Amino acid sequence: MPLGQDTIGIGDLARLTGVSVRTLRFYCDEGVIEARRSTGGHRRFDPAAVERVALVRRLRGLGLGLPSIVAVLRGERSMGEAVAAERAELDVRLAGLAWRRASLRAVEEAAPADRAARLGLLAAVEDGVAARDLLVRFWRGQMLSPVSGAWFAGFLAMVVPQPPVDPTPSQVVAYAGLVAVAADRSLARTLLARARANGRAIPDEDALMTGVGEVCALAEPLVRAGAEPREGPELDLYVGVHASARGVRDTPAFRRELLAGVAPDRDPRMRRYWRLVAEVSGDPATLGDSHLWLTDSLERWVEGR
Repeated sequence: MPLGQDTIGIGDLARLTGVSVRTLRFYCDEGVIEARRSTGGHRRFDPAAVERVALVRRLRGLGLGLPSIVAVLRGERSMGEAVAAERAELDVRLAGLAWRRASLRAVEEAAPADRAARLGLLAAVEDGVAARDLLVRFWRGQMLSPVSGAWFAGFLAMVVPQPPVDPTPSQVVAYAGLVAVAADRSLARTLLARARANGRAIPDEDALMTGVGEVCALAEPLVRAGAEPREGPELDLYVGVHASARGVRDTPAFRRELLAGVAPDRDPRMRRYWRLVAEVSGDPATLGDSHLWLTDSLERWVEGR
């Protein structure tokens, strides 16, 4: 950069941009703007630095950090990309604040005698993202047999609700309740034992779970309508899927055996899990509700004979 009359000093740059001399020196040290030294050792700037500093000031006003701004100035990142990344980061922070606010309200609104227990429940769940990660790990731990990534992603969408962006106190309490259920080691051991038994008896568990999911979808309208568990084509299809996966026929003896095999799914703790999923999601007919309707129908069929 030539140091002729077309350059400006740091004082003039401060006056033209409204940015203090101290801040301009900092920008120079951080590589945000470039300066050359005059023979007297003073910083001199190209006139283009005026617009460059103005851009920095505008982006800083939106909350962007200097590393992001420097990436924009160097052409390593577009302004749209930098702004979108900042917005996404802000969304995460706002969601965390919304979760904290709802948690505080949940403790505040609890009866005095219940506050200590509620505080303990919520203290185990720092935010919605961390809570969801715990639930994902819980369900992943039950998948001993190989399943496709696409299938597992679809499964998670049905069994692990997304944390609400702006949760109510009751939703935060319900989500913390889900984490408490998933943290029950006795339940995890029970489900894991069932998974091992299925792994020994079922060659293609991916196909079984897909088939069960399809039958649950057929039962969903009945669950939404409040129909009582009963015999019918939905139950026959459900048993048929399990029998086919094991390479056996649908017989009364098999139905009794299957009822014993699905006992972990009918555990009161799992029933609580699905009630809490419904409370968080606002959907009264979750995958778990449909599956419980089918297993309860199977129990009625067995008891009726």
